Amino acid sequence: MNTVKANYVRPIDLRNGRVDLSHGAGGRAMAQLISELFARHLHNPYLAQGDDGAALPAAAGRLVLATDAHVVSPLFFPGGDIGCLSVHGTLNDVAVMGATPLYLTASFILEEGFPLADLDRIVASMAKASRDAGVPVVTGDTKVVERGKADGVFISTTGLGVLREGVSLSGANAQVGDAILVSGRIGDHGMAIMSVREGLAFDAPIVSDTAALHGMIGELLDEVPNLHTLRDATRGGLAATLNEICHQSGVGMMLEESRIPVSPTVEAACELLGLDPLFVANEGKILIICPQEDAERVLACLQNHPLGREACMIGKVCADPHHFVQMRTGMGGSRIVDWMSGDQLPRIC
Repeated sequence: MNTVKANYVRPIDLRNGRVDLSHGAGGRAMAQLISELFARHLHNPYLAQGDDGAALPAAAGRLVLATDAHVVSPLFFPGGDIGCLSVHGTLNDVAVMGATPLYLTASFILEEGFPLADLDRIVASMAKASRDAGVPVVTGDTKVVERGKADGVFISTTGLGVLREGVSLSGANAQVGDAILVSGRIGDHGMAIMSVREGLAFDAPIVSDTAALHGMIGELLDEVPNLHTLRDATRGGLAATLNEICHQSGVGMMLEESRIPVSPTVEAACELLGLDPLFVANEGKILIICPQEDAERVLACLQNHPLGREACMIGKVCADPHHFVQMRTGMGGSRIVDWMSGDQLPRIC
C-alpha cells in the first residue's frame, strides 16, 4: 500500500491544465501526456507497441509516401479543426496518387501554455477522422517549445499507402484533348477560415469541405482506371493546381467560367474581400483529368458519391507552347488564370 502511494501520480488536468516544457522533456510528465491524452484517443495495436517506431506488416505492391505540415489559423473553424484536417490532408495526398492509404504518423509541436482542453479536443477530432477513414495513426512524436515560439499547435503527418496495380497517376500525364473535371464547389475551406478571421456572418454559414477522399477515389478508379491525373486543390486553389499540371505536362488548358461550381455565399464573401475563388484553398475536392471519351463515366461516378454530387466538367486540355491556363468568361471574352502572386490566404492548412 505504501509503495502504491509513493508511486501515485495525479492525472493531468485536461479541463484546466496547460502545456508546459516538462511535457516535452522526456520525463514523467511527458509519459503522462502521451498515455492519458494521445494514446487514449489514438489507441491501436501498432501504437500500443510503445517503441520508437511501428513494426508493420509487409504490403504487396508499390508504396506511396506523402507528408504534410499543418499550421492553420484559427485552429478551430466551421466544419473542422487542425486535428481532422491533418488526417484528411495527408490521406488525400496518398489517394490522389492512386494508392490505398494504410497508415499515418503524426508529429506535434506544442507551445508552452497551450490549454490541454484544446489539445484534447484536437486529438479527439484527429482520432475520429482516423477511425472513420479506417487508417490508424501508428507512431508519432511530441515536442514543446517556449511560449511565443509557436502558435499553439503545429501538426505534421505522414501517410503510407499501397498503389493499385496498373494505375499511374501524375501531373505529367495530361494530354491534349483530355477533359478537366472537379468533384464539387470550390473555395469552401479557405473562405470558412477567412469568415472566422474577419468576423463575417452570412445567412448561410460557410463550412470547410475538409474530408477524406480515398473512398470516393477508390470507387472512381474501380469504374474508370484509365485516369491521367488526380490532384487535391489545396493551397493556391484550383488555379495553382492547374498551372502546376500544365507545366508538368507541357500543355495548356481552357476553362469555362460558367461551369466552375462556386456557392453563392463563397462568391459573395470573395467579392467582399476582393478574392478570386479560383485561388482559394479546398480540402475536400479533387481535380480529375481523363480522356474525353471517359469524361461522362467519371462525372456519373463522382455524382453518385456523397462527396461528389456537385461534380462538374469545367474545361479541356489544349496545345499551348506557353503552358497557359485560360478561361472563357461569362462576358464572352477570355483571360489568363495565372499563378497566384503573393500569399492570398496565409495559414489556411
